[in-house]
Amino acid sequence: MSRIFITGSTDGLGLAAARTLISQGHDVVLHARSRERAAAISETSATALGLVTGDLASAAETRSVADQVNAIGRMDAVIHNAGIYLERSRGETPEGHARTLAVNVLAPYLLTAWITRPDRLIYLTSGMHRSGGSSLDDIDWKRRPWNASQAYSESKLHIATLAAAIARHWPDVLSNAVDPGWVPTKMGGAGAPDDLEMGHLTQTWLATSDDDAAKVSGGYWYHRQQREAAAEVGDVGFQDALVQKLGELTGVRLIAERQ
Repeated sequence: MSRIFITGSTDGLGLAAARTLISQGHDVVLHARSRERAAAISETSATALGLVTGDLASAAETRSVADQVNAIGRMDAVIHNAGIYLERSRGETPEGHARTLAVNVLAPYLLTAWITRPDRLIYLTSGMHRSGGSSLDDIDWKRRPWNASQAYSESKLHIATLAAAIARHWPDVLSNAVDPGWVPTKMGGAGAPDDLEMGHLTQTWLATSDDDAAKVSGGYWYHRQQREAAAEVGDVGFQDALVQKLGELTGVRLIAERQ
């Protein structure tokens, strides 16, 4: 049995993944943005190994989340599930970043740096990553007029690219990106056409399975099938430029410090 930490596991795909893994006998550490959100899943958290709290829009609270996880012990896998979708405005985190960038990209980047390195890393992306574009000039949306859909697409391109970069730099870790599809969660909406169960079973499989098919790294997955990601995801130059940019924005040098 494995020990797995799942960010954003109070509802939607994160909660579904947690319940599936717990039912299979795995030790799951849940994550809630706040104590109020944690209270809403008291029935599930009672069967979990632990529950940590912290708002991933804040670097300080993200650090606290990492510290809480590390205090529980080393994880076998981390599923970076938490994310936000169409924000009405850029917003501003305590560190001055756009909220979409902070929650969808900077937080998983920081958690990857700060949580004791697991055997497996899974990052949730989206088919919308193909509309992201390769410019890293203004990924924090300080100069461009705000475009919620474009910001989301870019964030999902960046997280898929981060997964690929880690797979290349950390050969001892299985790092993969998962597109869960457009599923009927609170984020996706009731009319979303994809299958909710298949939307979370890929990441639980990648996190725990001993199947040879699941023990790969650097993949872009959809419903347990590898798919071709946008060209930028596999571009070594783009990977390294993105990791460098995220290091500049956060003050944390992920690859250099952890090799």
